[in-house]
Amino acid sequence: MTNVETAANDLYEGVPVVDFNHGVESPVLGHAQRMTELRKLGPILRSSAAQGFWVLTDGEMVREMLADPKTFSSSATVPTMPDPPYLWIPQMLDPPEHTAWRRLLAPYFSPGNLAKLDASVQSRCNDLLNEVVKQGGCAYRRDFADRYPTSIFLDMFGAPIEELEMFLTWEKQVLHATPEEDPDSSRQVSAMMEVMGYFSELIEKRRKDPRDDIVSHSLTWEIDDKPIPTEQLLSFCLLMFLAGLDTVSIQLTYSTWHLATHPEDRRQIVENPEIIRTAVEELLRLYSFVPPGRKVARDIEFHGVPMKKGDMVFATVSSPSHDPRTYPDPMRAQLDRQPNPHPAFGLGPHRCIGAALARRELVIAMEQWHQRIPNYRIKDGFVPLERGSMHGIKELELEFA
Repeated sequence: MTNVETAANDLYEGVPVVDFNHGVESPVLGHAQRMTELRKLGPILRSSAAQGFWVLTDGEMVREMLADPKTFSSSATVPTMPDPPYLWIPQMLDPPEHTAWRRLLAPYFSPGNLAKLDASVQSRCNDLLNEVVKQGGCAYRRDFADRYPTSIFLDMFGAPIEELEMFLTWEKQVLHATPEEDPDSSRQVSAMMEVMGYFSELIEKRRKDPRDDIVSHSLTWEIDDKPIPTEQLLSFCLLMFLAGLDTVSIQLTYSTWHLATHPEDRRQIVENPEIIRTAVEELLRLYSFVPPGRKVARDIEFHGVPMKKGDMVFATVSSPSHDPRTYPDPMRAQLDRQPNPHPAFGLGPHRCIGAALARRELVIAMEQWHQRIPNYRIKDGFVPLERGSMHGIKELELEFA
């Protein structure tokens, strides 16, 4: 079990110590399989990586952690970095500060506002497919999955579409470098600083020339009757950049890999497109990839394990998503599964505020792709791999029939 071996008779506060780092390269769904292996060792483990951190493998414990921000703080979310040199707003804020930001953002992700975006989302998807169809095959992430949500993000934030390639480069450096490629996270932090530098210039442009975009609107926002400082606006733009670009791209690629390797499921999508909405939910559940780290805010005993203030805790939403107590045969896709209360977009107060937009993007992409490209497969000899702190298949080479 790569990076999951238990040291012989090695215990920390009564729990097994494992050599575990979640960012390693692995086969598709390797992150979920590692958690399944870890679960056999116990519901709570201790990783010896970096400064050491707790690992929760039990789905119900993960739900409990995410629902309790007073005990498990979001002030640090990467388990190997307990004192990060950056702040993602509002993800790395706890209530009540987090709640105030969500109130500001809620109107942009309301059903009425998202309905107005449908035409532009469909147009972006169709434009990309026009180019992909001509090729008879594609590098799915490069040619479609990365560009589709990124172009929508650029529109919402008032950034020119010509900046797309630069944004994609930053995204890979921030979220998809392996520990071997970026052992001290210096490349990740440097890329984040470049993103904030870009938005710093954009904010100054919008102060002089406001438009109908989120960056312009944010200059008028207030919390506690005070304008939001520029530094906080930059941290907000950084998080929106990461969340808006990467999560939909990762899920699209996982879903397309699944349908390319499970032709019976793809046939259901093509012959019965009404099933697409439930299929999107099931594939979100099966390929849940977000690893929500937390920092212990006070000395506690969590299910018999003493945790100290400042300790880091690693979890992944794949644990509750693959819990057989909730989902019979959890590693099998059942495209018409209902109900499906999966936590792919998180749980508790930090549940992804953009979940409704992400769902719209996923459904539209799956509908339009299978109308135009109903038959496709993995290119002969190509072996997909997932990598990075957010997991995700790094590329998917497809051939069209």
